[in-house]
Amino acid sequence: MGEQSSVLFKASDYLHPRYWPMWCIFASLRLVSLLPYRAALGVGRLLGQLLLLISGSRQQVIDTNLARCFPEKSNDERNHIKFECYRNMGISLIEMAMCWWWSDDKLRPLVEIEGREHLDAVLESGRGAILLTGHYTSLEIGGRLLTLFMPLQGMYRTQRNLMFDSYLYTRRHSYLVDIVSRKSTRQLMKGIRKQIPTWYAPDQDFKRERNVFAPFMGVATATISASSRMAQATNAAMLPYYPERKQDGTGYILHIGAPLEDFPSGDEIADASAINRSIETWVREFPENYMWIHQRFKTRPPGEAPFYP
Repeated sequence: MGEQSSVLFKASDYLHPRYWPMWCIFASLRLVSLLPYRAALGVGRLLGQLLLLISGSRQQVIDTNLARCFPEKSNDERNHIKFECYRNMGISLIEMAMCWWWSDDKLRPLVEIEGREHLDAVLESGRGAILLTGHYTSLEIGGRLLTLFMPLQGMYRTQRNLMFDSYLYTRRHSYLVDIVSRKSTRQLMKGIRKQIPTWYAPDQDFKRERNVFAPFMGVATATISASSRMAQATNAAMLPYYPERKQDGTGYILHIGAPLEDFPSGDEIADASAINRSIETWVREFPENYMWIHQRFKTRPPGEAPFYP
């Protein structure tokens, strides 16, 4: 089955009591969004620590991922990464509220962009541009901040909670040129051909899609092969993109790298490996900012035992 179609938010559709908890969450996020930036991030860190306390078995996923990806680190070092990851996940929820309710003028002083010349050169050459990113905790704010500099389209995965899905879809629609279901690659390619920079994060385990196994953090990882086919069909360049959350709490740096060389190469495994290396570069530099809570290694090569219970 394909994903359901997300719809624009209409408050009257969500008055049933089963949606009241989500209304309370929205109200809380709205209140926190009224705080100054540093104070809001402080609330996010506390929220992350609460998530750590109540996450239960989800911690096992993070522990497994970190043990597989950083076997050279001690348990204390990996536990520190896990602790900071949870704090950053808490911050990401507050940043989502900033995406929804902060104006461009309020966001602009927080951000600087590095490597814009790489993107400009691609667009000036007449090619489309795919901004290759990963599921970092700064992913959502990174997309919102990028729209301050350029039009942007992005891929979208339907959320399980209907009310949250509708509101997230609606708010993203307010600052993105287009939001495209990950199942609608033709629509996405249409925007790429129009030279609309495309926000693209392929680093999840999409079991039902065409995958190849390519190394990521030293682990054979199921990686979708659609990325190279999309680049081939649109003649687009694939540029690494990483939204850095400054550790001193003063804002963000949006990093745009030079296009991946010899991409697409015609070899699906080589292309998948190049994509994973690009994402891995930032994961290794800022491991606490990656979404280790995802079961990234759920699909294993034939005959290999599963990583997760």
